[in-house]
Amino acid sequence: MIKDKRINKIEEYIIEHKSVSLDELMNVFNVSKNTIRRDVQELVEKGDFKKVYGGVAVNDDKRAKLESFHDRRVRNQTEKEMIGKVAANYVQDGDIIFIDSGTTTIELIEYINNKQVTVITNSLDFIIRALPFENLNVITAGGILERKTKAFGILKYMDILNAYNINKAFMASTGVSLSNGVTNSSPLESELKASIVNRSSEVFLLVDHDKFDKYGLMTYCGLDKIDYLVTDTMPNEVYENYAQKNNIQLIIAE
Repeated sequence: MIKDKRINKIEEYIIEHKSVSLDELMNVFNVSKNTIRRDVQELVEKGDFKKVYGGVAVNDDKRAKLESFHDRRVRNQTEKEMIGKVAANYVQDGDIIFIDSGTTTIELIEYINNKQVTVITNSLDFIIRALPFENLNVITAGGILERKTKAFGILKYMDILNAYNINKAFMASTGVSLSNGVTNSSPLESELKASIVNRSSEVFLLVDHDKFDKYGLMTYCGLDKIDYLVTDTMPNEVYENYAQKNNIQLIIAE
């Protein structure tokens, strides 16, 4: 088995079983102990896994917990404003866009409120802040209100997603990693996010530097599904290489 493919399979296996021994990995993947040690070391260096006695386990310290909108809002606020401003440059008059719930994506409102745009959103805060701007045609995704995140989520696919051709989706995430992809801490919102990513022509992920190498409760898409990754600091070389390999455009807000 090619090394990169084997390591990806090992990642999946560890995530599925939470904790495994080196001997078990040797038997499952039919490789020597030296090979499995090198593979495990490479995974550990990414930050999503940790060594335990005789084996390797998922690094729970990297798991992002569901926090209130206010608590997330005050963290890295300057960086989030810069990310929102840069991302807004990609919004053109006539676009049909989706704006995800999140403390970074909400910053888009300050920089698109003079444009003629149709906005589909699950963000309660965005809906309220958009009220004065008649040029913004706002459509809510509806569903169940998650009060902690001030967002609407759904438990099953909604026909509204089939009714609109979304040009650009501006997505948020509680954590991003190569092994777990783009994640979210609210089960109510994850299905909606996954559907939007599949429906949109272009997908923008807006995350500050603190979100890298962390993960939430649920993965709503693989990182390879993202077209533009907008952040405030150049991520490490592993992410740069991944972006180049998967035709993801890195946009650094400065």
